[in-house]
Amino acid sequence: MVEPRSEYGHHFQIHLFFSVSLSATSHGFYSNERLQELAKPKPTKDVWNFHRRLIWGNQDPIWPLTSRNMLRQPSSRILTLARPKEAVDKPKSKSLFWYSCGQMSEIWKRSSTVYSALPSKRLLKLAEPRPISATYLKLRPRISPVWPISSSALCCKASQRILSLAQARTIHPNFSFPVQSERVISKAARRAETTPRLQQLAQPVVRKQMQFYENTSLEVPIRQIPLTALQAVPTPRLLELARPKVIPCEGALYRSPEWPVSAAAKQAVASPRITELSQPPNRAPTNLVQFNPDAFIVKESAKKALCTERVKTLAQPITR
Repeated sequence: MVEPRSEYGHHFQIHLFFSVSLSATSHGFYSNERLQELAKPKPTKDVWNFHRRLIWGNQDPIWPLTSRNMLRQPSSRILTLARPKEAVDKPKSKSLFWYSCGQMSEIWKRSSTVYSALPSKRLLKLAEPRPISATYLKLRPRISPVWPISSSALCCKASQRILSLAQARTIHPNFSFPVQSERVISKAARRAETTPRLQQLAQPVVRKQMQFYENTSLEVPIRQIPLTALQAVPTPRLLELARPKVIPCEGALYRSPEWPVSAAAKQAVASPRITELSQPPNRAPTNLVQFNPDAFIVKESAKKALCTERVKTLAQPITR
């Protein structure tokens, strides 16, 4: 006959179990093995490795491809996206015929199947002109210039004047049609070799960066004068133009900036007013311009002054 477990023995077994596998704290029990497992860092996947240095221009993929992906054929959409973009900034050597917008000539040739094709119902519906609303016709004060033509006007014969005015204007005999914008270069011109003279003329002119002439001394002319110019004889007209201007009879000569002081001016005595004005102004030193040391000195007259009753009342402190 099995005796029932006592309450004391049951609590003893639970305490023994937790003491072996768990550790107790003030907040509860925890497992050392679980903490060590959680403390280990997670293994980084190759896809999440953003710190790996990638050198652009190599043929290696960013992440390894499987053998199944290597054998797959690309779809039409991937082939379309893989095409390089067209360089729009580079000029295209196309004829002006391709840009003849607004002219009667066709921009590109149409195939023969276009003329035999029948338009769909949707195209016929879109080709119909937009009907004019009744409110628009009511708001117009006058009749539209496009009015219905009567049958009698359609059956009438045109006069000679109308027939002459209906004729197209002829081209002037001196008119010349525009030449082709793009000239075709012949094969002989492409294979031609330039002569040494053309190569010499094709070289750029080498100019000095300095825009002045070097002078060794002030007496030397700026440019070198040829011997023929030095030996030339001037004409009477040049001699007349080379003469300096003559001072008129009523004019005075130029006064020298330095003139002698007279003896009377040297012996003159200055008046007291001139002596007072000639004294330099008395200015405070620079270290006392912004700070006045006499600002807190009380004058003797202020020390002997007596304040009024009103000043005494205002000088009393406020009782709070």
